[in-house]
Amino acid sequence: MSPGSEQLRRLHDSVVEVIRGKAEIVDALVAALLARGHVLLEDVPGVGKTTLAQALARSLALEFHRIQFTSDTLPSDIIGISVYRQQKERFEFIPGPLFANIVLADEINRATPRTQSALLEAMSEQSVTVERDRYTLPAPFLVIATQNPVESTGTYSLPESQLDRFLVRLSMGYPAPDEERGLIVSGGAEPELENLRPVLSSADVLELQGMVRQVKVAPALVDYLMEIVEETRGDEALALGVSTRGAIAWYRMVQALALVRGRTFVTPDDLQDMAEPVLAHRVLLAGPVLGSGWERNRRERAVIRGIVGRVPVPR
Repeated sequence: MSPGSEQLRRLHDSVVEVIRGKAEIVDALVAALLARGHVLLEDVPGVGKTTLAQALARSLALEFHRIQFTSDTLPSDIIGISVYRQQKERFEFIPGPLFANIVLADEINRATPRTQSALLEAMSEQSVTVERDRYTLPAPFLVIATQNPVESTGTYSLPESQLDRFLVRLSMGYPAPDEERGLIVSGGAEPELENLRPVLSSADVLELQGMVRQVKVAPALVDYLMEIVEETRGDEALALGVSTRGAIAWYRMVQALALVRGRTFVTPDDLQDMAEPVLAHRVLLAGPVLGSGWERNRRERAVIRGIVGRVPVPR
């Protein structure tokens, strides 16, 4: 049993009280938090994306803010503004909702590109700059963004530079029939969500984040990772393969996932399980792509799945 296993078990059990039948999604979300990454939840409406983010936030003694993005949301609405205080004869910065440990960016693709880009610095550097002054965001810091890839009216597709800031892109999918039946009969997950209480503190999360780098990755698995990354750069279905930053993100994510799964070492299964969520949104399909973002996502994942399937697993 790895260090922190008991803490992570409590966190997992707390979230799955609300999000039932999606244990692998919960583990990936927790792993992203430990890896100091950010998460894009991409799925059709009504499958529990917002509820998942709220369940994680309520299970942690961390500050949580939700930002509902619309077409008229401005960068200052999320970052904050400087207000002139006449009594003090100086400007004072009023922090926006981005200044929290866990930020739910709901329907991020409904915001304009200018507002979307306001998240870039915060997600990559954990700080923001307002009128030449730099403000550090609290630690730990996690952005969970949601979007509906099917709708296109009134939306603005996330550019590749923005997508690359997300460590993983996850899709919830519909619940299993038995779980869905239970949700229908009980009236939804709101009662369980309201009853959740924090099981980990901010100090606990920071300690667990520090353990991720200690998870061992065998040289043979690093070679396996590198071979898959190289294959994406030469695949005819892709115009652009995985970058070095993408490879580093994959490496860090599998370390965190191994820790969540109670191990101090990475296995080939960890790499395979995280290949699509980490790599698919970091490649560019060759040729014109018809259809919705949903279709693009499906094809990207299929290419990554095919590459992983043909690269020999180290013994």
